[in-house]
Amino acid sequence: MSSKLENILKERGPIKKIGVIGMGYVGIPAAALFADSDMFDHVLGFQRASSSSGYKIDMLNRGESPLKGEEPGLEDLLAKVVRAGKFECTSDFSRIAELDAVTLAIQTPFADSKALEPDFGALKDGIRNVGKYLRPGMLVVLESTITPGTTDGMGREILEEESGLVAGEDFALAHAPERVMVGRLLRNIQEHDRIVGGIDAPSTQRSVELYSPVLTKGKVIPMSATAAEVTKTAENTFRDLQIAAANQLALYCEAMGINVYDVRAGIDSLKGEGITRAILYPGAGVGGHCLTKDTYHLERGVKLGQEPLDYPADAESIYVLARRVNDFMPVHMYNLTEAALGRVNRKVKGSKIAMLGWAFINDSDDARNPPSEPYRDMAVDAGAQVVVHDPHVLQYPDVEIHKDIEEVLKGADAVVVLTGHKEYFGLDPERLKALTGKSNPVIIDGRNVINPDRFIDAGFVYKGIGRGDKNQHAVKKAVELST
Repeated sequence: MSSKLENILKERGPIKKIGVIGMGYVGIPAAALFADSDMFDHVLGFQRASSSSGYKIDMLNRGESPLKGEEPGLEDLLAKVVRAGKFECTSDFSRIAELDAVTLAIQTPFADSKALEPDFGALKDGIRNVGKYLRPGMLVVLESTITPGTTDGMGREILEEESGLVAGEDFALAHAPERVMVGRLLRNIQEHDRIVGGIDAPSTQRSVELYSPVLTKGKVIPMSATAAEVTKTAENTFRDLQIAAANQLALYCEAMGINVYDVRAGIDSLKGEGITRAILYPGAGVGGHCLTKDTYHLERGVKLGQEPLDYPADAESIYVLARRVNDFMPVHMYNLTEAALGRVNRKVKGSKIAMLGWAFINDSDDARNPPSEPYRDMAVDAGAQVVVHDPHVLQYPDVEIHKDIEEVLKGADAVVVLTGHKEYFGLDPERLKALTGKSNPVIIDGRNVINPDRFIDAGFVYKGIGRGDKNQHAVKKAVELST
């Protein structure tokens, strides 16, 4: 424990001015909640004035959220803190020097998951910007999900190199991973327990001071920086593993001709003291920024560990295997599409496929690493005309996203549900069939949003994830021959 750092922090006094670097799904709600707290005087949100993201600066300074989709309370809170003069967004990173604490919420994707090489380029740039303007007594918190050992390794090294200061002596350094889900960002920050790990005791305590005022129901759980890094990567890895188990079960149920949702309800019914049998839902694939790569951070962390790993010889990591299962689900969606079209003597080549949903999660505009993308790529490569609808996603590189669902459905040979947006739960089979103009249109349900019997009765060829009880149904009415 550094008495020097303790003395510097005591002399500086309570945290009053905070900076949040990265105005995205994590940084925006965090900055708004910090600004809304009576414990803090002012919050600066830092955003590069780039051609792709610079528009956020003006929007946020007007109290408008650049995040689309449903985020209850966020826009109202932003408007409130902007009106109160407690929050502003800037591209001037020199203003970091004004602050008592800085958090970084910057994406950390993997350039090569097989080689376990993360792309820390953006995070390193952010850390360098902090280091350039770092002052004694400041707290720096990495909120990004990172390979275990990064905070006390790469993070510390860059900050010390840029600032000439020493972590743990001149400034505090910690890792406090975000734990949010799109669609409930504010609620998650307030209600979830917050993991906080400093490189030393003063850093941990200073981080507890930072986060405690924004928690309404959650508590702060202190630990070491590396333990905090492992906690975040492990909790997402475990969720990915649980989803993979549900997806594999769904594939088994399809093969055995039964309904995975009946099986799921049966498993979930077992309750009692000491019994935990909750099971997640299967689906068309796993997307987003976290689950698609956090397993690889954990795998890389153990390979960089202090001791050799004692594990069954030549056995694949169950975590990596889970990633492979979840990455396979868009492929399975394509296989279902191909099989369903085959039942009406059609092929993927030359067919029009109406994709419903591009975002990876329902009722959101979050389209980071969506399973819809590999599905579309496979269909396009096979010669299909693919048209995409999403009510929330405005744009995506090299993909045209349509807002008029009827135009997307017109003339479609196959309708494929990739995202469980609420708009898709009300699909009417007769109206949808009329729009397609087909005697036996295909519908593939990757999110369990429709009633199979209604569509089968209307003449659709239905296939759904885990619906082995329906996937081989008799096709009603005359089938349409390929031309």
